Amino acid sequence: MATLRRRRILFRYRLVSVPLIVAAIVFSAITATAYFLATGAGIGSGSTGSLQPVTVVAFSGDTPDSTLLPGGTATDVIVRLSNPNAYSVTLVSVTGSGPITADNGHPGCATTGVTFAGQTGLQITVPSGSSLVHLPGAASMSTASSNGCQGAIFSIPVHVTVHTR
Repeated sequence: MATLRRRRILFRYRLVSVPLIVAAIVFSAITATAYFLATGAGIGSGSTGSLQPVTVVAFSGDTPDSTLLPGGTATDVIVRLSNPNAYSVTLVSVTGSGPITADNGHPGCATTGVTFAGQTGLQITVPSGSSLVHLPGAASMSTASSNGCQGAIFSIPVHVTVHTR
């Protein structure tokens, strides 16, 4: 009698467990199929910021490491850049953009003889705010400069090109 009772319990167990296992497999298959075949659509939006112009600022009190002499090349030209952006930019070129003039204290410097060698292929990081950029060997003075140019400070108009990082 005990054996018969055990067989009935096992039979009931099988009757209950087989449908549960089949249901679990079917549910898993449906879930997996839904996961891989699901599609959707929606609308998104975003905006980009715009690069504010980086400008060259006239300065005073910043002294280059060297001075120009007739027939020589300056070892340092200083450019002060104002970067109003909240992020750094990369300075890629500095080119001349007008006539080079001597300061007002040297009215006899009619022929400056000063030239600026454009700087291209630069990769100088300019942080947000104001920065000094030193351009080695960018200016030179010919022997055609007038004597009135001795001790003058020269203004070299330049155009800068920057890229965002």
